[in-house]
Amino acid sequence: MWRAALAIALAVAGTVAAPTVFAQHHPAAPPAMAPATPTLPGQDAFGAIAEIVRILEADPATDWSKVDLERLRQHLIDMNEVMLRAVVAPSPVPGGLAMEITGTGRTEQAIRAMVVPHAAELDHMPSFTARTEALPGGVRLIVVARPPDDARLVARIRGLGFAGLMTEGAHHQAHHLAMARGEALQGHGH
Repeated sequence: MWRAALAIALAVAGTVAAPTVFAQHHPAAPPAMAPATPTLPGQDAFGAIAEIVRILEADPATDWSKVDLERLRQHLIDMNEVMLRAVVAPSPVPGGLAMEITGTGRTEQAIRAMVVPHAAELDHMPSFTARTEALPGGVRLIVVARPPDDARLVARIRGLGFAGLMTEGAHHQAHHLAMARGEALQGHGH
């Protein structure tokens, strides 16, 4: 009899304890309360514009008569052209890197509109000197460490290459907001 009572007690305890074991998550398992709707916009330019729209809508000082999201859209198209379609031929130079960035049609126009003003942004940074030279079909971008004998910085420039150097400066987001607000941007092709 006591064996039957023990078996029943263990069976009851097992069913009570079992849910707590099953409710535990493996560290790599996704959270139990995943969002009901997706959060990513599905396309980078769409997401960038949607973010700007939310900022403009939240700002009571937004002058909607000056807002120009088409200008921002064209700039994002140019960013896409430069990052994905430009042909880049890098070569080391003393203290840094020279890159011949070329393309045709819209890509060539985008290279001139984006790389030339970005070189000026890089040149204002304490770590770099940067300049561009016109080439048929695009530009040559030369970026040199400041100081040019800083081996670690030279290696960083060469490691970043064209794509990484185009991301340096963290001015893009503010630039996009100003562009969408219809503000004048000195030295930019948009």
